Amino acid sequence: RCAMSENRILTHAAKILNERQDEYGDPVELLTTIADRWSITTGERITREQVVLCMIDLKLARLDYDPRHFDSIVDVIGYAVLLNELR
Repeated sequence: RCAMSENRILTHAAKILNERQDEYGDPVELLTTIADRWSITTGERITREQVVLCMIDLKLARLDYDPRHFDSIVDVIGYAVLLNELR
């Protein structure tokens, strides 16, 4: 994809966050559900914040493979916003 200015990337990330909320519901509730499910899977207590950090790590691993992958860059921004919401 073509390069975007910082403001356009942030605007795009906000749009994606709103679309995801329409598709999946309240992000805090969804992160709580994911944390509960991952806690069952791992046998260890997983927090919502840990879920977000793991998702950021996933996106960073993908960016390590292709640092120009626009969707992963936008996703990191979105997850950082969600982490801020949780705190």
